[in-house]
Amino acid sequence: MSDSNSIQSLSSKDTQVSSENTPVSKVRTVGAGNEFVIIGNHKYYRHELMGAMAGYLYPGVHPAPVHKFGNSAAVGLVAFATSTLIMSLYGVHAKGIVVPNMAVATAFFFGGICQILSGTWDLVTGNTFGATAMTSFGCFWLSYGAMMTPSFGILAAYMEQDPTQLENAIGFYLISWAILAFMLLLLTFKSSVPFILLFFNIMMTFLLQGAGAMAGSAKTTLAGNYFGMFTATSGFYMAYLGMATPQNSYFQLPHIPVSDAYYAGH
Repeated sequence: MSDSNSIQSLSSKDTQVSSENTPVSKVRTVGAGNEFVIIGNHKYYRHELMGAMAGYLYPGVHPAPVHKFGNSAAVGLVAFATSTLIMSLYGVHAKGIVVPNMAVATAFFFGGICQILSGTWDLVTGNTFGATAMTSFGCFWLSYGAMMTPSFGILAAYMEQDPTQLENAIGFYLISWAILAFMLLLLTFKSSVPFILLFFNIMMTFLLQGAGAMAGSAKTTLAGNYFGMFTATSGFYMAYLGMATPQNSYFQLPHIPVSDAYYAGH
């Protein structure tokens, strides 16, 4: 990648966009060989842009970061996928397991703390989407771990005062996370198929589990846990995309872009 000085705006009379606030519905290319890309009111050389990258949690075309960092999103995706897989396997009672407490340590230290650290580094590199997703779901795992830890007294409070409120309370808790996942899903439609599938599966996992809790439907909750396994698979897939390179792997997985804004390396 070129240095930061070459990434600045290169406006000209025939390509200048009239307003800073002009909505961008489609990324445009100009030049004799379509060598320039216009995003908003800025013009960049095509080779200086990176496309939507599932393994990096970048949902759209963007200039390369000024500083060189490792891909913090990969470790966050692995943490999320591992924690989700464990909880989903417990949820479908794989090998007869019905007590999920073994997953509390994973929820705190891998799903929780590790994702928050990942999101913090995404913020440092300018990836607001990745930072929001990672820190938010990291906090989900911390809150889940707290709920499952007796010393916090969260579940015990309901059992002591009014046990009938517990399932509805859990339902509201999970559906709130489904709303967040839906918001993030709306921001992925210009990215790639694995990107879209991850957040769709996350949304459905929370939605079905929340609805199952509120309706007292074991089958709906079970369906949510199966979606959790799909979510974990999507997370592992994206984590592999973020780690595998021609230098370290013979196996490259497809990004499957869905946007005209996919210019990285092209």
